[in-house]
Amino acid sequence: MKYVQKGLMVVGLLAVGAVSINAFKEAPTDEFIEKKIKNEYNVYALQVPEKLDFAGEALPLHNPDILERIDRELLVNTYWQSNGLLMFKRAKKYFPIIEPILKKNGIPEDFKYLAVIESGLTNARSPAGASGFWQIMAATAKENGLEVNDNVDERYHLEKATEVACKYLIDSKERLGSWTLAAAAYNAGNYGISRRLEEQKVEGYYDLLLGEETGRYIFRIVALKEILSHPDTYGFNFRPKDLYSAVPTYKVKVDTVVSDFAQFSKDLGLNYKLLKIHNPWLRESNLNNRSNKLYYLDIPREGYYINKP
Repeated sequence: MKYVQKGLMVVGLLAVGAVSINAFKEAPTDEFIEKKIKNEYNVYALQVPEKLDFAGEALPLHNPDILERIDRELLVNTYWQSNGLLMFKRAKKYFPIIEPILKKNGIPEDFKYLAVIESGLTNARSPAGASGFWQIMAATAKENGLEVNDNVDERYHLEKATEVACKYLIDSKERLGSWTLAAAAYNAGNYGISRRLEEQKVEGYYDLLLGEETGRYIFRIVALKEILSHPDTYGFNFRPKDLYSAVPTYKVKVDTVVSDFAQFSKDLGLNYKLLKIHNPWLRESNLNNRSNKLYYLDIPREGYYINKP
């Protein structure tokens, strides 16, 4: 497998040059600036790896169309450096939560990168109303046993939402026959992918003509997988301590109404903000719970949010 040499993707030198210019007592000439940009600001083409796959299913890179499309996604995501670094940081925090759930359900580990492109590993909400790491619609969540209302929205409960995503993906794989098509169906729906396959008389994702979003979908996943798996190759430099880590928590059972989460939090030795950070599925300042349903709240262990000098 051939890659671009480490260190070639130097794209921040223009900014460095600008800082240096500010240090001059006299304004530099246009000729000086042009020379500095020409010599120090470099953007390099990437060499697409000879083999790439999603969930063990190979990309047909001998196809010029496929090669160009994966090249685009590698370029876009490599040179969007700030977003890339955030993905490395968040992956360290959240992949250890997602991975065992995928494994338990027999889902290939590569699907953790689907969550990366869906939400950037944040509790995002789309204009269409899809929410959480896995961007689940309210109807789909309710059909799969999640509670979704103004008071509680379990699409924001990472473990429960991952379980629902697994159910959908297993069903899609059974219907469509491959993990690649199952991933595409996560974006376009099982019916949408099935209809396109039938209309175009083909059997695989890479032979389908699709709209912009679904047409890029698998390539974005594979690009993020490749980049996050080989940071040095794509010019990302960080230390282990630069990455995010999950704060250890313990569970507290709640099976009654909670009228005031601010006071509830104070009684547990933390504040309202921290309670909400660790339980984003609690959508209001109280818990209605008129049916006395049992909930488990994640509470950060003592000492992790103490201000240190």
